[in-house]
Amino acid sequence: MMKTQCISSDRISSLPQNIIETILTLMPIRDALRTSILSKKWSGPTILKFELDFYKLGMITEFDQIILGLSRRSNVKDLIIDTSNSFYKLTTSFFLMQGLESISLKNCNFEPPVNFNGFSKLRNMCFENVRVHAEVLQNFLPNCPLLEDIRLLDYEEEYVEENSFNFVKFFQCVPLLHTLAISENYMKFLSSGGMPSKLSTSLHLTYVCLDVCLREQDVISSVLCIIRSSPNLERIFFQMYDNEKLPIQESSIKFDDLQDDLSLTLDHLKSIDIVSFSNIACEMVFVKLIMGKSPILKIARVELSDNVSFDEELKILREMIRVQIPRASPSAQLIIERPKKKL
Repeated sequence: MMKTQCISSDRISSLPQNIIETILTLMPIRDALRTSILSKKWSGPTILKFELDFYKLGMITEFDQIILGLSRRSNVKDLIIDTSNSFYKLTTSFFLMQGLESISLKNCNFEPPVNFNGFSKLRNMCFENVRVHAEVLQNFLPNCPLLEDIRLLDYEEEYVEENSFNFVKFFQCVPLLHTLAISENYMKFLSSGGMPSKLSTSLHLTYVCLDVCLREQDVISSVLCIIRSSPNLERIFFQMYDNEKLPIQESSIKFDDLQDDLSLTLDHLKSIDIVSFSNIACEMVFVKLIMGKSPILKIARVELSDNVSFDEELKILREMIRVQIPRASPSAQLIIERPKKKL
């Protein structure tokens, strides 16, 4: 008697890829994402970029499962996680994603496991309101040897403990950096203790976006050190903030003394933007310093702070007409603007 051999088959996996993708697009988002946990063959096309919005999902368990599914792929290069108003502790699976080249984290707890060795392919990193200890940051950055773009924005000030991790150590960790954005609290944090006049090794920075207060001496020394140590700077963006509790220190307004400083050169600078300009005397002196040191500068744009009245604006304009600002670049334009209205 002949026996019939029964061969079980996975009918879904045997379907053409375009049909699998059509099925997935018709499924509820929760179920579609869960398929990547069950079978790699069911998870649609190759995923190079993935964006997760916790506010839209609203499911911590599913969120962890998605990260787990992505960690099983070696092809995910760009990951964006935005948890809106709730802090999300990154699951261990996140730190297994060794193919990552770009990460953008918002409102997350960044606590790597003890055996974490960094992301060897990471080039771009943005932390926005991410809870991370100074020691963790100091150990993490050197283990990402290809980092070129770092943006550290808005953290909870009370969360960061006292530390010895400042800009000097920071730049030692990221020797290939060419783009840097640092917001106010991180600026205070990394400027702690001040900076030397110039770093022993030149930086490769071409663009810096910094929050700056010209009343804080440590911040001033950090800004000047970064500028002096970055001979290839092409663009500068400064968001000014003012700490009225602090007096304007004498050493902070003597930028005129730096006009004859040959170690301060901005031979490649093409543009500078200064936002929230509040007409503190040292701010205008700082603009004069930059314009006097930038031989190919095309534009210097100054956006006034909300607290600058129309009368004060007229005073600023009259002062500029009365006292000609020395310009290393004869074609450099100085533009003064009112703050843009928020929609």
